[in-house]
Amino acid sequence: MAGIFKAYDIRGTYPDQVDEEIAFKVGYHYRDLLDAEDLARGPAVVVSRDMRSHSAPLAAALKRGLRARGVKVLDIGLADTPQNYFAIGHLGASGGIQVTASHNPARYNGFKMSRRDAIPVSRDTGIAALEELVNASTVSTSLQPQAGEEERGVFDAYCDHVVSKLVSSAPRLKVAADAANGMASSYRPILDRLNIELEPLYFELDGSFPNHEANPLKEENLVDVARLVREQQCHLGVAFDGDADRAMFIDETGSPISADMITALLAPRFLRSEPGAAIVYDLRSSWATKEAIEQAGGRAIRERVGHSFMKATMRANGAPFGGELAGHFYYRANFTADSSILTLVEILNTLRETGKTLSGLVRPLRRYHATGEINFHVEDKDGMIRRLAEEFADGEIDYLDGITVQFADWWFNVRPSNTEPLLRLVLEARQRPLMEEKKALLLSRLGTPV
Repeated sequence: MAGIFKAYDIRGTYPDQVDEEIAFKVGYHYRDLLDAEDLARGPAVVVSRDMRSHSAPLAAALKRGLRARGVKVLDIGLADTPQNYFAIGHLGASGGIQVTASHNPARYNGFKMSRRDAIPVSRDTGIAALEELVNASTVSTSLQPQAGEEERGVFDAYCDHVVSKLVSSAPRLKVAADAANGMASSYRPILDRLNIELEPLYFELDGSFPNHEANPLKEENLVDVARLVREQQCHLGVAFDGDADRAMFIDETGSPISADMITALLAPRFLRSEPGAAIVYDLRSSWATKEAIEQAGGRAIRERVGHSFMKATMRANGAPFGGELAGHFYYRANFTADSSILTLVEILNTLRETGKTLSGLVRPLRRYHATGEINFHVEDKDGMIRRLAEEFADGEIDYLDGITVQFADWWFNVRPSNTEPLLRLVLEARQRPLMEEKKALLLSRLGTPV
């Protein structure tokens, strides 16, 4: 079980790290993470699973564990992770658990957990405690159920919820969509209601991911959808990850758009109806993201990386919208949860309202020059961060997440990964030559990228 309890979920290879016994114990001890307000809602927990071949047996064991502890199961079946979040709020459940390994390869599986109203369970808010309980557990997997199980169909309500955010259905737009053989394949009925001409790619559910890895952050996984956009002269393209909570977008020229540019593009939509509202963005985002929020009359709130931090800050500030560089976009009207399909809807709304191309809308936002996120294996992460603080002491330094150093014409962030044994660098400058110069400087300190 070593190493499967991560910052935001439980994840490992099946069956050597994550198996049915682990799933049962996770279900059994999950109740210990719920507070009185959670428990007052049943207790009843939404369970769903992705398309991996071992997700069904893991979900079955998880449900047995929940029921053995007296927690009623509301099984919504095969579903994307955003649908699990929606179901928690829609059904008024105590929480929810999605069986998935997100974008990881086929041999991986795991569990994403939430409490009432889709409040995420992170390492700080329950996963560390659950790790101790599961590791110490001697509970028998043959325990009899103390609570029932219901199959609850929420897909129609979920579709209606998403489509309700469509402001206008005209003009008809042409969209290339890459489901990566993952759970975004289930979006076909929603896409059919958005008045788009769909160019579908890899919409066959297949947990072996036969075409490419279901991780749209890697440029090699965007090649196919970008080519399709160009060949079919689409207005835009979208690539989803394995459990469909993240998406990356392609403009009509076939060029990828970084997620911080999407956050900057969409933030003014929410500020038109809520002047002065907070918009939350992660600290890897471009200066242009903060500037776009403030120019639209919003309060730009910078937050550390990770959905649990983003969602907590959004709730605390009543923010209607937030975005992360990793392709997570969050909506207060969606139980403050991330949704890739709602982001596509908002981009369609923007294109239809403005009559402009996606590249034309994003071009003014691309006024700085960024490296994107670069990863390094560094043995002494804390020591490296201390050395960077000493070397760049003449800059404005903060430690919100790793170390961020800002100067008048460039900035960088180096932070330890929450999910992998890595340090991650993001750097941006006002001019490309300066960006390349400072990138070379940081690489000389951090080592060879991996």
